[in-house]
Amino acid sequence: MDYKKSNAPTNTVTQNIMELCEDTGNIYESVAIIAKRANQISADLKSEISKKLQEFASTSDNLDEVFENREQIEISRFYEKMPKPSLIATQEFRDGKIYYRNPAKDNEEEDY
Repeated sequence: MDYKKSNAPTNTVTQNIMELCEDTGNIYESVAIIAKRANQISADLKSEISKKLQEFASTSDNLDEVFENREQIEISRFYEKMPKPSLIATQEFRDGKIYYRNPAKDNEEEDY
């Protein structure tokens, strides 16, 4: 997924707890879903930025040759300005873009 096009806010926004638990019926389950999705997003973003910054890695370990690379700085700034993974995950959850299931609830429904 392209997280750069996310409409998530860049600042923390107070969420209505009752709206978050409408789909699951349980606020703790909603928070667990959002947390797991935030971890996935964080891992994706970390691997993406690592790949981009690998291009600028130097092969020599000389401390005297430390220099600033404008492109590297711009990439870092871009990722710093993006919404945090938890905000992206919360927005995805509210928009209904996250697929989730609870095996325990599925088993309970089958028993009846």
